[in-house]
Amino acid sequence: MNALISAKEKISAGGRLNFDETLALYEDNDLLYLAESARRVKKRKTGKKIFYTVNRHINLTNICSANCPLCAFQCRSGDNRAFTLELDDIKKILHDAAQVKSLSEIHIVSSLHPDKNFSYYVDAVKLVKKILPHVGINAFTPVEIVNFAKISGKSFAEVLKELISAGVTSLAGGGAEILSDRVREIICPKKCSASEWLEVMKIAHKLGLKTNASIMYGHIETIQERIEHLIKLRDLQDETGGFMAMILFPFHPENTELGKKFNLRRVGSWENLKMLALSRLVLDNFAHFKAFWVMLTLPIAQLALNFGADDLDGTIGEEKIIHAAGAKSSAGITRQKLEKIISECGYRPVKRDSFYNAL
Repeated sequence: MNALISAKEKISAGGRLNFDETLALYEDNDLLYLAESARRVKKRKTGKKIFYTVNRHINLTNICSANCPLCAFQCRSGDNRAFTLELDDIKKILHDAAQVKSLSEIHIVSSLHPDKNFSYYVDAVKLVKKILPHVGINAFTPVEIVNFAKISGKSFAEVLKELISAGVTSLAGGGAEILSDRVREIICPKKCSASEWLEVMKIAHKLGLKTNASIMYGHIETIQERIEHLIKLRDLQDETGGFMAMILFPFHPENTELGKKFNLRRVGSWENLKMLALSRLVLDNFAHFKAFWVMLTLPIAQLALNFGADDLDGTIGEEKIIHAAGAKSSAGITRQKLEKIISECGYRPVKRDSFYNAL
């Protein structure tokens, strides 16, 4: 049977798409069909709800030993852009964050600092827990966990257990980029491998730690590698059920070595919406999909709510990593503006905690 016909029959019947069917849907390029199909799946899973959280991002440092061509955020020690937050700096940020009404999550991701010990990151988490004991701590990507294991001599499981004991309640989903070692060797050769990223997530899930997942597309990967990435996530979710949400990151090439080397340009809104809808259809075992407005811009994030997304992430407070790569969106947003964006689409705003419990 023709793969496209088979794909549409499966979508109508609620079946699971295979690789060839997913590729056929991508190449067919029928954006409105994908939107309608993804929207139907979203409504079946979460109805008219669109989630958001009142959160605060904290980037501990931008000094990094990985020096990925993919990244515009990282720099070397001594660079005039370099910064590292010490505990007193973090304490001030947290006291400011504590003044935000209904704050429900602190989100911590950083770079791979060449000199900071694992204890620095543990102490940062403990500080969050001490000052904001009732707030969820969504912290660190598998890339960082692999680095913590390397610098501490501990296993992945030991690192995760120590972070959980310190107060981490969920793991960030970044650093997946494309789960292909061919791609990673070019875009982030000093980061963890694809298998290490998946292994950290598998261990985290078995320890009871919920996590997010992600994909970063629109650089040097093939469409086939994007689909393989999605299927790897789906397979792990079948095994563990530990992923809460999927986040799609279009690559921002500005100010990156990778962008200059390959003369890359940002993908357009059509591609962003198509990838979101397609991912919603492929990842049939994921409940939630984020339209990360910082990456997409607010107007496209609002459109994405009709392409399968059911979450606008949150208020953020101050985002640095994506803005270093040329993002023109605001660094933060108010709860009222998020609710207005959601309501305009005919959906119901739902303020959530890290685990999608309504608050």
